[in-house]
Amino acid sequence: MSEFNIALSPGDGIGPEIVAGAVTVLDAVSKKYGHKFNYTEVYMGGCAIDKYGVPLPQETIDICKKSDSVLLGAVGGPKWDSQPSENRPEKGLLGIRKALELYSNLRPSILKPQLKDASPLKDEKLSNGLNVMVVRELTGGIYFGKRTKGEDWASDEEKYSVEEVKRIGKIAFETAMLRDKRVVSVDKANVLESSRLWRATMEEIAKDYPEVTLSHMYVDNAAMQLAINPAQFDVIVTSNIFGDILSDLSSAIAGSIGMLPSASLGATKCGMYEPIHGSAPDIAGQDIANPIATIVSAAMMLEMSFGLTEEAKAINNAVDKVLNENYRTCDIMSEGMIKTGCKKMAQLIAENI
Repeated sequence: MSEFNIALSPGDGIGPEIVAGAVTVLDAVSKKYGHKFNYTEVYMGGCAIDKYGVPLPQETIDICKKSDSVLLGAVGGPKWDSQPSENRPEKGLLGIRKALELYSNLRPSILKPQLKDASPLKDEKLSNGLNVMVVRELTGGIYFGKRTKGEDWASDEEKYSVEEVKRIGKIAFETAMLRDKRVVSVDKANVLESSRLWRATMEEIAKDYPEVTLSHMYVDNAAMQLAINPAQFDVIVTSNIFGDILSDLSSAIAGSIGMLPSASLGATKCGMYEPIHGSAPDIAGQDIANPIATIVSAAMMLEMSFGLTEEAKAINNAVDKVLNENYRTCDIMSEGMIKTGCKKMAQLIAENI
């Protein structure tokens, strides 16, 4: 029996509901394959502010560091909008990434055939499918830069070192080697000095991967190209803020932000896995959230951190089977489908493991 320690951080809004759904599926995997998953729940985000007064208690950091990986729901919501900027829920998310040294964020956007009608793009734009991996730098750039504020002005610093760009670039090229061997590096090198360093560093990394084709796009053009011809992309590598925006755009093209997972990784096997969507407080507690993004995030955890490839595949196959049987949560609902709640969707997937 393999045993793994998982830190669960349900967080805020719909977070507890979707994480509970993922646990239901993980328990089904545990039962079928004979593994033992030990769960420890931790506080992060708004719920941590309510309980501890800070968005990231030291106890949470300590437990996450001792765990094999972290499964996160979502953080934030208007309830905490009055918090000072240094104590907002999102600071917990940024802080745990820094504490665990998770400098890369992998966000796959795959259009499932069953959800083609849910995409906002016309059929002809999707004729060649959609399978994009956004590799986002996670612990540098403007989100972690120096912040200053005057009486009638404010500024945020965008700063990258060559080493920060090198390590995220290497992950992008290694990822491309397992896919279609194409990398598009997205920057704003026509304007930003940090982007010019980014572009030059990517060119240097490319010399070590002669099989991979590297091209460059300005971020505004990349956003337009994702809407015009998403099939042209294989791996996109970009900075923290650009990756945040482009991965949300690519997820919308795939039909629903409620479908897509992400993995945050560093130098070790310990990672943090989470859906790319937010806490959606407007639908919290109504059993209508889509748990699939969190469930397939758990599948990424099994494969990428625990080496359980077969088990991860079983989860993804179960998701496909349930979708093929026409079950849908409200965000992906269409005519003729069977409307299903968050808890029921997780149960159906678990039953198909």
